[in-house]
Amino acid sequence: MIAAAGENNALGANNDLLWHLPDDFKRFKQITSGHKIIMGRKTFESFPKPLPNRTHIIITRDKKYHVSHDECIIVYSLKEAIDMVKNETVSFIIGGGEIYTQGAEFANKIELTRVHATFEKADTFFPEINEGEWKLVNEEYHPKDERHKFDFTYLTYIKR
Repeated sequence: MIAAAGENNALGANNDLLWHLPDDFKRFKQITSGHKIIMGRKTFESFPKPLPNRTHIIITRDKKYHVSHDECIIVYSLKEAIDMVKNETVSFIIGGGEIYTQGAEFANKIELTRVHATFEKADTFFPEINEGEWKLVNEEYHPKDERHKFDFTYLTYIKR
């Protein structure tokens, strides 16, 4: 799984992010490029267009949902999405909140950007990371600067 979340696990509000962190966008692109990315319909619809160089697996309950992009595959459950990537060496669950919660049991690694602020207006949240189930293996702090309004830390967890 890959995500950016505030100190209160906030992911976003009204299907949009609550911050702008250019270095985190670059990291997300670098890590996910060339791989299959699994997401809910609302997460997909938050993008202006499909992300380049990635196969999008979009989960929806709407059997009539259609996307006219070759790099997009529609599925109707997380299990169906997981089955599509079972032979991949690497794939990513990229959101939203409900998909992360369901996906935690299937994930073996979490790449989390912890944004060092609390966002009260959030309506979507990343699940709590159970330290008994996940081990922190890497931590990289980045102070705020002229391009980044918030301090943030890249955290890498692996399943114990």
